Amino acid sequence: RQAEVPRRIWPDDARTAASLRRHYRPRKAASSDQDSDLSRRTDQISRRRPQAIELGSGKIINLKNGRVGGHTQSKLVEKICREAGIPVWCGGMLESGIGRAHNIAISTLAGYTMPGDVSASKRYWHEDIIEPAVEVSVDGTITAPDGPGIGFEIKKDRIEKATVRKCDVQ
Repeated sequence: RQAEVPRRIWPDDARTAASLRRHYRPRKAASSDQDSDLSRRTDQISRRRPQAIELGSGKIINLKNGRVGGHTQSKLVEKICREAGIPVWCGGMLESGIGRAHNIAISTLAGYTMPGDVSASKRYWHEDIIEPAVEVSVDGTITAPDGPGIGFEIKKDRIEKATVRKCDVQ
């Protein structure tokens, strides 16, 4: 089990998370959803890092790439956690193949030492918008592509078919 503190209740409170950690002892880990609290901006991460780590507000961090503002922020949080010896795992948010590809890529960083919840395309989508589809092996792993970019081709025709409305911004 894992506890996640909703950001809207305790927006920037590492002390509350640490208090919850002391009183709630789940079998696996407690997370204070530090990913959203820690990574609003780079300077905030640097300022909050010592407080969150010193207080022990999370023993394992569930880092959601899309929630923290993308790869730059995710890489910073991963580096801080890795240097502090705090394991990270990649949390998904029911992404299409494009978001899933980004999760796979970010999960290859050294600090991601826990299994994440990135799943196969077919788990949520009859037809995904990338190819090849993300597949999970029998041992529960996903092979990260080694090509440039996200490593998957985007099915532009599938996106066009699913598009409900378009807006050109100039």
